[in-house]
Amino acid sequence: MSMITNESDVLQVVREDKWMVDILEAARTLDLPDWWICAGFVRSKIWDTLHGFSGRTEIPDVDVVYFDSAQVNEGVEKKLERKLAEELPNVRWSVKNEARMHIINNLPPYTSSVDAISKFPETATALGLKLDSKGDLILSAPHGLDDVINMEIRATPQFKTTKELASIYEDRIIKKDWQSTWKKVKVFY
Repeated sequence: MSMITNESDVLQVVREDKWMVDILEAARTLDLPDWWICAGFVRSKIWDTLHGFSGRTEIPDVDVVYFDSAQVNEGVEKKLERKLAEELPNVRWSVKNEARMHIINNLPPYTSSVDAISKFPETATALGLKLDSKGDLILSAPHGLDDVINMEIRATPQFKTTKELASIYEDRIIKKDWQSTWKKVKVFY
């Protein structure tokens, strides 16, 4: 499939990708509260498919997020990363408890993982996938799928609220340089 036009298409290309399914299954074994695999894991698959790439674009890591306000020790996250690495050692894991991650961007506390995902810098990256208890694939797209499907990068509403946050968004656009990999991507400031 080289066309993705809706949520069903996104879920289908993920289901057909054994590497992605294996990663989702590994994350599910942790039985974390309100967990998702998010950001580049999802966005890159969509853009690779829309660009007709035969191979996978390498991503720096696989971002697993969860929400547990009762246990916000970063050491727990590192322990979870090690556990995932034992199961899938060829994956670079990053596990973060969103109950503490609001501090990074000096934002009010998040209320859930989906709330945190909605406040990622770019709408096209504010995406999450997980398997429910029955093994069904679930997609979270708090800002919808139009931007990622249309290959448009825009700041989320959160990153338009202050000059400081807008600057973080702009710096990420430069640093990530997505257009050098995905030529059809358009950036909006």
